[in-house]
Amino acid sequence: MEQAYAVGKAAVEFAMAGKNAVMPTIVRGSEPEYSWSIGEAPLADVANVEKKMPGEYISEEGFHITGAARRYFAPLIRGEDYPPYREGMPQYARLKRTLVRKKLTG
Repeated sequence: MEQAYAVGKAAVEFAMAGKNAVMPTIVRGSEPEYSWSIGEAPLADVANVEKKMPGEYISEEGFHITGAARRYFAPLIRGEDYPPYREGMPQYARLKRTLVRKKLTG
């Protein structure tokens, strides 16, 4: 969830800085410890582009993942994070709805 909030925050910061045609990305750090930071990628490099799983992540028979894949994915799928509930309904984050000064004319 921390990464999702960081990406959303970065998207707003990019927009406020006047950046366009880029998207925030999560850049994975070096192993063995899992670490990450926020980066950016030009939309032209990622929009409508298929990124396939590396061949070394798929077992020889093609039905399972390898140890390398498990090590890569483990920090991304570990644990569960359900939203808090109140009176039977999930409680999600609420936006502050803070207005910003208009930059474009017209």
